[in-house]
Amino acid sequence: MPSMSVRIPEEVEKKLAILAKSTGRTKSWITNQAIQSYLDRELWQVNEIKKAISEADSGQFSTDSEVKKVFSKWGVDAG
Repeated sequence: MPSMSVRIPEEVEKKLAILAKSTGRTKSWITNQAIQSYLDRELWQVNEIKKAISEADSGQFSTDSEVKKVFSKWGVDAG
């Protein structure tokens, strides 16, 4: 497994150490899980943005009345 070094603020390291001790996990395991979670979330968001841009580029838009109908369900004046 590849490894890398990163510099983190002392406060973050203290929190990491507390969590590791409390859970019986290693700091490396917790850090890896945190990075994986962040990457999954960010990649999902980037992919959804790309998908939306593609849909917009192909003309897949909601009409004004469709948007107003949705907003009115929420009690918001969209217009």
